Amino acid sequence: MILHILSRAQWDLARQRDDYRSPSLEAEGFIHCSTIAQVIETANIFYRKQPDLIVLWIDERKLVSRLEFEAAATVGDARPQALFPHIYGPLNLDAVIDAIELPCEADGSFRLPADLEIG
Repeated sequence: MILHILSRAQWDLARQRDDYRSPSLEAEGFIHCSTIAQVIETANIFYRKQPDLIVLWIDERKLVSRLEFEAAATVGDARPQALFPHIYGPLNLDAVIDAIELPCEADGSFRLPADLEIG
């Protein structure tokens, strides 16, 4: 499973369109994703203090677009040794298993939602 963070408004638009195209797909050619081990650190680096976020839980076996695990592609990401999942094309919504709220803590940070905790 891979994960993608987006705003509630972006998720609502994706459901209307029946696919998801992040701003990074147009700008960089792919949709940024994370593994379960990476998602909260990603949220705390790039989305700190942002309300109304959703985490998409994606079954990569159902993706229509190509998936590659690559080094961080974003300026400011100090995790060069990590490989991140990148989706090269629109995200087909039938690959999305769940859309889980990612509430912002009082200090602006994020914690892994109970729905994403493994074992």
